[in-house]
Amino acid sequence: MNPSMKRAIPTAVVALIAILIPLFLNDKTVYVQTVLSAVVVVGLSLFMGYAGQASLGQGAFVAVGALTVAVSTVSFNVPPLIALIAAPVTSAGLAYVLGLPLLRLRGHYLAFGTLAVLLLVGALMGGVPILGGGAGIVGIPSLGIGSLVVTGQLFFAYLALAVLAVTMVVSRNVISSRFGRGVRAVAGSESAAASSGVPVLRTKLAVFALAGGCAGLVGGITAFFIPYVSAESFPPSMSFTYVIMAVIGGLGTLWGGVVGAVVVSVLVQALNTISNIPGTPPIVGLILQYAAYAIILILFLLYMPRGLWPTVGDAVKRRLAKRVKRSQTDYSDQHA
Repeated sequence: MNPSMKRAIPTAVVALIAILIPLFLNDKTVYVQTVLSAVVVVGLSLFMGYAGQASLGQGAFVAVGALTVAVSTVSFNVPPLIALIAAPVTSAGLAYVLGLPLLRLRGHYLAFGTLAVLLLVGALMGGVPILGGGAGIVGIPSLGIGSLVVTGQLFFAYLALAVLAVTMVVSRNVISSRFGRGVRAVAGSESAAASSGVPVLRTKLAVFALAGGCAGLVGGITAFFIPYVSAESFPPSMSFTYVIMAVIGGLGTLWGGVVGAVVVSVLVQALNTISNIPGTPPIVGLILQYAAYAIILILFLLYMPRGLWPTVGDAVKRRLAKRVKRSQTDYSDQHA
């Protein structure tokens, strides 16, 4: 069996499990939100991991995608499918425009700049009537074409899986391309990349726009899945959660984004279950969530700084290499 076939088998098994899980869930909300979060985190991993940039405001582009769907369908009667297509385009375009000044910043200055964008989008959503104001936007139509309308959560579960699969394939092709080599060069040293002929700003802008487009598509799907959009739908904590997912799963790895999204989502559901125990004060759930985030981040930064997926992957490879070496040694001893 060739190496590519060996790598394809685990992927096929994971895909089959992911396809079967929604069939056994009565409420698929958490499942859909987890898969959509993975899409955002994969895009964020491209920007933070492979390109070596910093962002605390990825939720802003999710919100813009949701606003694009909500405003266009409710206020301007744009067909739902056209609105969904426009969502990632709008977010990617906004990311590109905002990136022109923002991506000239570096490190924590860039992180604070993206955070400012997130807070600005939230303020506009809460203060501008056409963007929802204080009441939000309701009456978003069902996703569909003409009289063919989507009903039920199962469609959105498989739509989210399809979007994640496409995002993974596109991201893998981008990273494996000549452009991807330039992206990794920028992460290593911008001055060295520039001296090698890599257009640094354009490269960062392209990755920022791609990550923004992924987030915008997620926002557009979310607007149809939960047909209500308001400033409270996209709090700053959501953007911080995306970063935590990326760090836990492993920055600079595409599968790490998926793993991080699943791990954090499972953790949040476990904490919600604890906070819903009768007699538990409502504030306990929020305290437990922030405390768990802090403890997990500290532990991972101390003992798994590369993230869960790379660390476990390397451990498995070392174990397999030792087993192969041991078998080769035993074979040599037997035939000596």
